[in-house]
Amino acid sequence: MAAIEFHGTTILGIVRDGKAVIGGDGQVTFGQNTVMKHTATKVRRLYHNKVLAGFAGSVADALTLFELFEGKLEESHGNLQRAAVALSRQWRTDRMLGKLEALLLVADTEHLFILSGTGEVIEPDDYIAAIGSGGSYALAAARAFSSIEPPMPLEDLVRRSLDIAADICIYTNHHLTIETLN
Repeated sequence: MAAIEFHGTTILGIVRDGKAVIGGDGQVTFGQNTVMKHTATKVRRLYHNKVLAGFAGSVADALTLFELFEGKLEESHGNLQRAAVALSRQWRTDRMLGKLEALLLVADTEHLFILSGTGEVIEPDDYIAAIGSGGSYALAAARAFSSIEPPMPLEDLVRRSLDIAADICIYTNHHLTIETLN
């Protein structure tokens, strides 16, 4: 018998003009057809409210990664880039951590990174990134909204993009958590 998987979510982040916004939905799906929770919080503030982080994947794995990442932030005195590289290096090389099934999206007011267990530390050229099952939809919407003049407030851009993802992706809902750093 195959293991039943938890599916979800959509996390979207944008950094622009000294401001960072990360948002995510609240759905946790068990197997292919059962919504177990509608209001999970998958975005949080870290390191004295100076860093935002969101996760997609296994909740227990992501909570472990949040804790490790916050430790790396403390060790690097809040240097997001150093902490991201240190976590990815440990995640890739540690046998137990290598089994964790999650992705992290982390940001401060200058940087935005996607972190994975394969050692990837990706900083997108346009400072817009998304992860999770609806990530491609949210990313496409965010890039389209970003081209509109005058520019839309980042919180609105993230909210509207996540709503579009929720309309398309069955593992994403409209219960959104959006965090902002100025």
